[in-house]
Amino acid sequence: MSRSLNKVLLIGNVGVDPIMKKTPGGIPVISFRMATSQTWKDRGGNLREQTDWHTVIAWRGLAEIVEKIIHKGARIFVEGRLQSRVVEDKVSQRQRQIVEILADNILLLEGKDKNNNNNANR
Repeated sequence: MSRSLNKVLLIGNVGVDPIMKKTPGGIPVISFRMATSQTWKDRGGNLREQTDWHTVIAWRGLAEIVEKIIHKGARIFVEGRLQSRVVEDKVSQRQRQIVEILADNILLLEGKDKNNNNNANR
């Protein structure tokens, strides 16, 4: 059997405050969107930029930590894996596949946490 690897490392900025929910069994899960950007010069020497948006999901203890320290605008490091699932579009009633980052580790890289404590790497 061949081995495979599903690993994601991102550094970027949080686009919206994380949203905490609980499963029917009471397990905390939090989600938020983060942006990563790439810049380059085109053939004409003009600086170009492309921003990609990622949905990040964290469970249990990590979700509780994220709720306390991560906020919109925070620069963070995320380590995790890609996870895809099928959801039903509420408007079109069609099923579509979405891809999310299932986080194993999240670090606040710079700035202050939600309680205005300096650089709260945890």
